[in-house]
Amino acid sequence: MNKRVITLLSLLIVVGMLLAACGTTATEAPAAKIKVCQITDTGGIDDKSFNATAWKGIEDAITQLGIEGKYLESKEVADYEKNLNAFVEEKCDLIVTVGFLIGDATKATAEANPDIKFSIVDYAYDPAVPNIVGQVFNTDEAAFLAGYLAAGVTKTGKVGTFGGLPIPTVTIFMDGFAKGVAKYNEVKGTNVEVLGWDPANPDSGLFSMSFDDQQKGRELAVSLMDEGADIIMPVAGPVGLGAAAAIKERGNAYLIGVDSDWFLTSPEYADITLTSVMKLMDATTMQVIKSVIDGTFQGGVSVGTLANNGVALAPLHNLESLASAELLAEIEQLKADIIAGTLSVK
Repeated sequence: MNKRVITLLSLLIVVGMLLAACGTTATEAPAAKIKVCQITDTGGIDDKSFNATAWKGIEDAITQLGIEGKYLESKEVADYEKNLNAFVEEKCDLIVTVGFLIGDATKATAEANPDIKFSIVDYAYDPAVPNIVGQVFNTDEAAFLAGYLAAGVTKTGKVGTFGGLPIPTVTIFMDGFAKGVAKYNEVKGTNVEVLGWDPANPDSGLFSMSFDDQQKGRELAVSLMDEGADIIMPVAGPVGLGAAAAIKERGNAYLIGVDSDWFLTSPEYADITLTSVMKLMDATTMQVIKSVIDGTFQGGVSVGTLANNGVALAPLHNLESLASAELLAEIEQLKADIIAGTLSVK
C-alpha cells in the first residue's frame, strides 16, 4: 500500500473519530429540567387536603416527567409575598400557588414578572392574566351526589356541614351538598334537614373561621351531633380532622371528607368515612406542568368537572353496606345526568 493511500486512510479515521465524538456529545447532553415551585396556603404541605393534593401532582411530575420540584409553606398570610418573591429570585419555570387567599398576591407578582408562568389552585381571574392558569373545580357537582347519598343513609333525618371560611371555594361544596339533600327530599318525599348551611340564607352558615384550628373542628362537630346530625361534611382543610376525631370518639355518626379520598389519606378515620368529595388537583396541576414542558402553556382557566374527572365522589369502601343498591344506582344516574347536562346543580 503506497504512502498516499495510507495517509488518506489515516485522515478518514481521524475525521470519523471527530464526527463520532461530536455526535456523542450532542446525544448525551442532558435536557434542562424545568423547575416547578409550589407555595402552600396556611394549612401546610401535609394538610391532607388541597395543599397536599396539588403537591402530589408535582411529585407525580417529578417521577414521570423528570422535573425538579420544591415548595415553601406559608405559615400566615404575610408569608405569601415573601414566598412568591423567593421563587421569582430562584427563576422557577412554573410557580403554583394554592388557595383563594393568595389570589391577590399571585396576580400582583405575575403581572410584575410576565416572563414567569404561574398556576393558582382554587382561583381564577376575570379578565384572565396571560401568564396565570387558574385551576377551578365544579365541586358542587360531586358534593350534590354526596348530599343525595347522605340523605339516603341518615338514620336521624339530619345531616350537617360547616366551612373554614365563607369564601366561594368553600361554600360551593356546601351548596352542592345541600342541593343534593333537597333533590333526595324531592324524589322521595322526605324531609331530611341540613344543619350548618342554607344556600338561601348564607349569613346563617356555620364556619370555623380557620383552616388549621382542629379544636374548633372538634367543637363544631360535637355541636352538630348534639343537634342530631349523624353525617357531617367539614369543608375546612385540617380543621376537618378535628371533626373526624370527635365523630370517631362519639361513635354514632359518619364523616364525608373533601378534596382527597379521606379513606386513603386519613386511614385512622377509615371506619367512619362514608365517602369524600374529591377535587383532583393533582391531575390538573400535572396538566399545567405538561403544558409548560410541551410549550402549549396559555393563561386562562382550567375547570375540573365530573365529565373530565376533575372532581369525583370517592368510593364508599368499607361502608358500602350502609347504602342500598337502589340508592347507589340512583347516584350513578344523577352523575350521568349532570355530565349529560340534563341536570343542573347550579
